Amino acid sequence: MGKIALAGLLAASLLACGGMKAISGTNEAPSQRAGGAPYELLGSEVHQIDDAKRGIEYQIYVSLPPSYDANPDKRYPVVYVTDADYGFPMLRLIGRRMNGAGPKVEEFILVGLSYAVGEDTMASRRRDYTPSERGASDAPAGAVHGQGLAYRDYLRDAVLPYVEGKWRTLPDRRIYVGHSYGGLLGAQILLTQPGMFSGYLLGSPSFWFDKKHLIKAAPALLGVRQNINADVYMYVGEFEALRVGDRRYMQEVDMVADNATFAGMLEARNYPGLELNSEVLDGEDHMSVAPRGFTRGLLRLLPAIQASR
Repeated sequence: MGKIALAGLLAASLLACGGMKAISGTNEAPSQRAGGAPYELLGSEVHQIDDAKRGIEYQIYVSLPPSYDANPDKRYPVVYVTDADYGFPMLRLIGRRMNGAGPKVEEFILVGLSYAVGEDTMASRRRDYTPSERGASDAPAGAVHGQGLAYRDYLRDAVLPYVEGKWRTLPDRRIYVGHSYGGLLGAQILLTQPGMFSGYLLGSPSFWFDKKHLIKAAPALLGVRQNINADVYMYVGEFEALRVGDRRYMQEVDMVADNATFAGMLEARNYPGLELNSEVLDGEDHMSVAPRGFTRGLLRLLPAIQASR
């Protein structure tokens, strides 16, 4: 599975290199422009949604399910994925590929959350996906961190209303997907405003950030809540554990242990509305694990059996 997952990541990354063309969801065979034109991810749309409070420009990438046009009365769950340059084409491919031999994943509207327009991608995600101002030791001088709550509010106040006003969505069935820093942001949203999403797919969250700031803050944040109504799937790769000297593993942080600590905190609360599943995926490291984790997360959070609800 490790090699298959890595191949999926590479394929999705190649798709991400192309542009986005605004056409409706369809099963028609794609027809690309020839003559050396850029590869386009057909069946996708790009919309500009800025953060007016912070004066930052963002875009969202949207892919409608294949049945959308043929079912004008049907509403769909929405999957929101961070790090959209790779997360968007990857999830789009997985969602459709999994149903190639019969329905396994419920059809969904996919929304990719871009980095800030015109900014360095790492600068954007350092600022928007992290919970505290003190960044990693290897961050460049002057790097801005710790605006995760401001970005959460942008999603809540700008992105969610836009999507739910424009497409036929199920507002009570929003799924958040994030890997690495994106998983860290998702954990922060789960702790601070869990009702924003009904499901959370948290992949290899960077709980190590700022000396495990979010893990240290979690007990107090969980302590003020009587319940969390959410289905949470967490994954981390086997080789994200700490094993100094073995280059297959992490050499400075133990993301497997951190993931287990956070999952244990959630389980200890015994929230009646919380469904939690946490896995260590064998043979995977931080770079290879996302395609496999995303696939297992979709199967967990959006099994096709729900389509009859």
